[in-house]
Amino acid sequence: MNNKRPIAVDLFAGVGGMTLGFEQAGFDVLASVEIDPIHCSIHRYNFPFWTTICASVTSIKASEIRELSTIKNKPIDVVFGGPPCQGFSLMGKRSLEDDRNTLVKHFIRLVLELQPNYFVIENVPGMVIGKQQMFLEEIFAEFAQNNYQVKPDYKILNSANYGVPQLRERLFLLGSKKGLNLPNYPSFITDYTHINDSNLPSTPTVKEAIQDLPEVNQYPELNRRDWVITDYGKPSNYIKNLRIVSNAIDDYSYPRHYNKKLLTSSLRTKHQQKSIERFKETHQGKIEPISRFFRLHPDGFCNTLRAGTPINRGAHTSPRPIHPFTPRCITVREAARLHSYPDWFRFHVTKWHGFRQIGNSVPPLLAKAVAQEILKVIEISPVKPMTIYQLEREELLSFNMTQAAKYYNVSPDVIGKRIRKEDTRKNKETIGSFI
Repeated sequence: MNNKRPIAVDLFAGVGGMTLGFEQAGFDVLASVEIDPIHCSIHRYNFPFWTTICASVTSIKASEIRELSTIKNKPIDVVFGGPPCQGFSLMGKRSLEDDRNTLVKHFIRLVLELQPNYFVIENVPGMVIGKQQMFLEEIFAEFAQNNYQVKPDYKILNSANYGVPQLRERLFLLGSKKGLNLPNYPSFITDYTHINDSNLPSTPTVKEAIQDLPEVNQYPELNRRDWVITDYGKPSNYIKNLRIVSNAIDDYSYPRHYNKKLLTSSLRTKHQQKSIERFKETHQGKIEPISRFFRLHPDGFCNTLRAGTPINRGAHTSPRPIHPFTPRCITVREAARLHSYPDWFRFHVTKWHGFRQIGNSVPPLLAKAVAQEILKVIEISPVKPMTIYQLEREELLSFNMTQAAKYYNVSPDVIGKRIRKEDTRKNKETIGSFI
């Protein structure tokens, strides 16, 4: 096997869940493309040695990705990403021609322009249900017409089978240039069902994921900021690889400088007393009937962490789990632990952005498992990095949209302004007056 670090590109990068997973497997993700300036700022903070490109996949060209990064004319081993697919065909109309599927069309376009040996598409499981399977067939056909192949027996992977204490299913499509060996889907690393006759290690539980974290209600300063210097409790084996710069044999990520006594992403939530009382009365592993929040069971797994809606769709927050022992919602850091992010990884200082960034991302350990299968077929043995990197300036973690847009020299309206119901009603009335 060759000893080097293969090259990857992340499209629809968000804050970098897949970027980190591929890095941990041994890839150099030299370019990541993301449209949201706030997500880009967080991505840049955590990956200061690579290039974060703040742009839409609908307008950027492969040549720009190469020139803006250190890729230049180097061959690319893999392109990966999760293009949202919101529109499906009506009678007589191909799904790829639906305007709502512009993003997946441009993902395909960029793969064909960048000419990687392999590609990975991540998406929601619903993409394989009913008529939506026709959309998958169109994607397969589009690649087949352009000298690429997609593994036909696509799989839905549950992150809980790959060391993540969260029940989260995602569809993965694996593809390559024709003539190359297609990678396999990763075998289970852990067994989240805890079947006694299984030879696999058990998935870490909620308790094993957060047991060492200090109780945020004991720190008044966490009412106004998201960090504090503190002492941690005893770590589980799962926590050791998240809290400490991992020495795991199969972790090929770049070490980062960070203060191991620093607790971040832990801004407290101010609950009303009546909410606190309802949370107290909710049994572990059950749903609180008013808020519909799920109370985590210490010996179970987290439910799927969701992102909520962006600002142009109302800025609604998804239900956040209730802590298993304290009557409050979990913090962003506790959510990050349940998503397999290491403690050095930082998120936006606000809870809304922080939870959205986690909920929108692929758990790094799941992405790592997929990336390791690609390494097997390209027959590369990755190099363990020795250099310790300094993370970027902390101001990137607190940018609002205007500041982040200015930093990247893009429009602050790049995500789109919020459309209120009354605006929609007025638009319909205006249209109606001309009919």
